[in-house]
Amino acid sequence: MKSVWQESIERNEFPTLNGDAKTKVLIVGGGIAGILTAYFLQKEGVPYILVEKGKICGLTTGNTTAKITYQHGLIYHKILKSYGTDGAKMYLEAGKTAFDEYRKLCENIDCDYEIKDNFVYSIDDEKKLEKEMDALSKIGFNADFSTDLPLPFKTAGAVRFSNQAQFNPLKFLFNISKGLNIYEDTFVREINQNTAITNRGKITAEKIIITTHFPFINRHGSYFLKLYQHRSYVVALKGAQNVGGMYVDDENTGLSFRNYKDTLLLGGGGHRTGKQGGNWDELRRFSKENYPHSKEISYWAAQDCMSLDDIPYIGNYSKNTPNLYTATGFNKWGMTSSMVSAMILRDMILGKDNPFEEIFNPSRSILKPQLLVNGIEAVSNLICLSDKRCPHLGCSLKWNKAERTWDCPCHGSRFTEKGTVIENPSNKNLS
Repeated sequence: MKSVWQESIERNEFPTLNGDAKTKVLIVGGGIAGILTAYFLQKEGVPYILVEKGKICGLTTGNTTAKITYQHGLIYHKILKSYGTDGAKMYLEAGKTAFDEYRKLCENIDCDYEIKDNFVYSIDDEKKLEKEMDALSKIGFNADFSTDLPLPFKTAGAVRFSNQAQFNPLKFLFNISKGLNIYEDTFVREINQNTAITNRGKITAEKIIITTHFPFINRHGSYFLKLYQHRSYVVALKGAQNVGGMYVDDENTGLSFRNYKDTLLLGGGGHRTGKQGGNWDELRRFSKENYPHSKEISYWAAQDCMSLDDIPYIGNYSKNTPNLYTATGFNKWGMTSSMVSAMILRDMILGKDNPFEEIFNPSRSILKPQLLVNGIEAVSNLICLSDKRCPHLGCSLKWNKAERTWDCPCHGSRFTEKGTVIENPSNKNLS
């Protein structure tokens, strides 16, 4: 089970960190957010070390559908309601700035970068689309309302952002990671103040950045309340449709479409990690009905951290941790969100103000409806009787039949059939 990106790339090899080390900045986590942060710090001449428990880009980054866009679902009417015009404008400008940074970097990198329009559609709720169009108009952005979509089913229409982009994320990342100070197979098990305990030694740093997808330090920030994880699936189809752009349903359980060369990437089947969902079966039924002459050449799954208000958490890990930082909760939009993260974290390390850090502040209010849902899910799985318990906070694990893994419905940790940890926040294997 490999994504089309993983099958088509020659990986860079990085050493393992054996023994103790000391640095100014330690970055924990070798996905796109960590790598971009390392890239920017190196350009500024800041001493750093990046460590990854396995191989860089091995999980969510290597399994993304790689859309570079600042249209993150139908989000702007929600931000406008919660954070006002200034907040919505700030979020939009952050995304635009990230997009422009990708455009400049990709000019000199062979990574299959292509300009494409992005569409967020709704199956049956035109009013929701109109509300989003109205919000975008209020913050001064001209989007288009589209009704004639090249999809194999009827929709109520879509909000279109023109001139967005798509690329091969691993071609991009393995290019910019050349020469970076990266250590693979170096698993940080614990952090005590300014010291990270790895499986082979200790790393002391003045500042520590956690880009491990889901932050694993529970004593700060309450991320076990602020985040949950959502699993989604992709099949790559030869001989299917060329949709000519990037399409995604506003509903988390809907379908997404984009082409990579002559291959259609069909996404969907999603569910909260640890719950039941359509997975690849749903996608295969859809492709059999709508693309009967296509051939599946690859399939994979990805996992995304979902925040309480659809906005990432980027900045100080908590109010009380001036030298500890994080970037998480990208809500399935990790490409631009990772670039925004890297720019904000770079500026915070350098002691510079960043114009976008306020809207992404991890210490903003958590009084959102999703908080209650997360709390109920945690309590119900803590009191549930089960032989398999997650080492993170003790929730009952559920068997994922499609992927043959033990998954945590509370916070999304995943384990192999034999109990080896795959995805955090757990940093321990099953007993």
